[in-house]
Parts: sequence; structure tokens; C-alpha cells
Amino acid sequence: MYIKKVHLVNFKNYPEAELAFSPKINCFTGSNGAGKTNILDAIYYLSYCKSYFNATDQQNIRHDQDFFAVHGSFSSEGNPDDRVSCMLSRGQKKQFSLNKKEYQRLADHIGKFPLVMISPYDQDLINNGSEVRRKYFDSVISQFDSVYLDTLINYNRALFQRNTLLKKYAETGTFNVEALEIWDEQLVEHAGLLFESRCAFANAFIPMLQHFYTLVSKGRETVSVEYLSHLHSRGPRELLFDSVMKDRMLKYTTTGIHKDDYSFLLDGHPVKRFGSQGQQKSFYIATKLAQFEYTRIQKGYKPILLLDDIFDKLDDGRVSAIVKLVSDNMFGQVFITDTHSERIERLVSQIHTEYAHYIVTNATVKRNGFTK
Repeated sequence: MYIKKVHLVNFKNYPEAELAFSPKINCFTGSNGAGKTNILDAIYYLSYCKSYFNATDQQNIRHDQDFFAVHGSFSSEGNPDDRVSCMLSRGQKKQFSLNKKEYQRLADHIGKFPLVMISPYDQDLINNGSEVRRKYFDSVISQFDSVYLDTLINYNRALFQRNTLLKKYAETGTFNVEALEIWDEQLVEHAGLLFESRCAFANAFIPMLQHFYTLVSKGRETVSVEYLSHLHSRGPRELLFDSVMKDRMLKYTTTGIHKDDYSFLLDGHPVKRFGSQGQQKSFYIATKLAQFEYTRIQKGYKPILLLDDIFDKLDDGRVSAIVKLVSDNMFGQVFITDTHSERIERLVSQIHTEYAHYIVTNATVKRNGFTK
């Protein structure tokens, strides 16, 4: 599977742009702020129905414009020209369609065109709180497991209703345990499947993480991800029952699978505290490459790989290791951004495969030719 072209209108800093891509390696170089990352984010939009960087869709509309549109054409086995479109007008609902048929639920699109993005923003997986890691791994599992995604949506919907009820009880000074138990039952029902899926994923993911960390870092450290959940020791019904008084006092559901976390470990210690800058960067890059491999196995074909400005602050050994990985046959279509054209040319010259080089200047993209 690969993306053949994109057409952008009023997306971020692009008034309009239409780009055709190589099915192998695509390199974008230019100064910071020129628009390199925005191209990758547009491709990400077509897979995940949202931006990788901006939580609010409206922020992706070009300044002083009323709408944005992103259109893409994908080729996959049996479908040489799938056309995906995303359009958003200010104050309106986002429209997302495949082959001109609009989705009623964006969740139905997730996983159709899987991709993996690696960016300096991935440092947040290590430095930020549990919600960032939980949402990340939820998105990974959802790319290949639609039942998991639907269950997660239903769990969050029931959680919202339960929290709303707890706030209402606090405001009115009332309490109806039977009404609360309606939502408890739904949370219990959905939590079991989510917990089992997360456990199975973590167990299969860890060996892949170790494999790619060793390749990227050339180090001997042992790395791991520990899935942290109260459900390892107690059932969801028991957790809800025991926390009901605390929930009433704090006006939200204080325990459950929505509070799970993942601990990133380096030789058994938290990588956030004990890992060097290079080790931390190698860790999150290896995490994303393991995501790629896991998704490839589950889907039966190669996702698209987006590498956004990841070479800065890496030593030559780690950079060479990543370039060698990218050149291997295990990867399909790859997109790379960098601020240094000379570095990109030097790196991709080591790759014995077709690549395209694009120069980006102030939201203008010029193809520098295809090379083999």
C-alpha cells in the first residue's frame, strides 16, 4: 500500500498544492516553517481523520480562510485508486469520505490506510503523563482491531455519562445508586475486553521493541514496556464498588481502565529518569518502529512510514542505523523531512532504491527529481 498523490487547499500554510509521490522513499528538505511537516500531517490526516499535531481541527485552516480540504489517492492490492477526502469549514462538522462516500462514523475509516509517524513530539510519550501513553497505545491497537476501537468508544461514552451523573449528584445533594449502577454495568462489560486486548498487545510488543532498540542504538541495554492496571489484581466491578464514596466526593470516576498507564523501562529503570537524551530518542524511535512491525504483521501489508525531522541530535551511528533500516525491504513507502538537503542527499545515496527529493520553500514544493 502507498499514497500516490495529495491535493491540499488552505491546509495550514498551503494556499494550494498538488504533489505526486514515489512509492518508495520521499524526502522533503527546507528551512523550519517552510511547510515540510505540514505535508506529512496532511498524509496523517488521511489515515487517522485528524492532525498529528493540532488537537483542534479548526487550527489547521489556513489563516483568514473559511475552510481546508485534503484529498489523497492510495494504491493497494486490489484497489489501485482509493480516493480519500477530508474537508472542514469553520463552524461546521468535519466531512470525511472514501471514494466519494461520506462516513457516518469516522471510526469506520481507522485502519484502512495504516501509517506510523515518528516525530520529535514523540518525546512526550516519555515525559508526559499517563493519558498521552494510554491514548497512543489505544490508537495503535485500533489501527488493526475495530472491535477494540468500538469497545473503547462505548466505554468512554458510558464513562462520560457516569461522570455527568456524579457531578449532578454533587450539585443537587442527591444520590441514586441504582442509576449509577446502570453505567457501572456498561463500564464493567467493556473494561474486560479492553484489558485483555491491552495485555495481549503488550506481551507481543515488548520483543519487537527490544529488537528495534538494539538496531537503532547499537547498545546492549534491555528495554521494556510494563502495562500498569489495577485490573491485574482486581476486577472492574470491585474497583467501582470500592471507589464509589471517593467518586462522589471528587465528582468523577477515579478508578478503572481509563486510568491505566504504561511504564517505559531501560535496564529495569524508568527511561525518563535514567536514560540519556540519545537513549530516550532511541527508545521512542524504536517504539514507533515496533508499532510499524506489529501493524504490518496484523494487517498483512506494510503501513506508510513518516519520519519527521528525527535526525537532529542523533549521533552518526544512530542515523546510519535508521537509514539502513529504512532501506531494508521490510519497509514500504517512506517519507522523510530534514532541514539539511546535503545531509539527506548523503544519507539516501546509501539506499539502493528509488527515491524522490522535494525542496520546500514558503509552502511551495519543487521536486528535485527521482533517483535510483
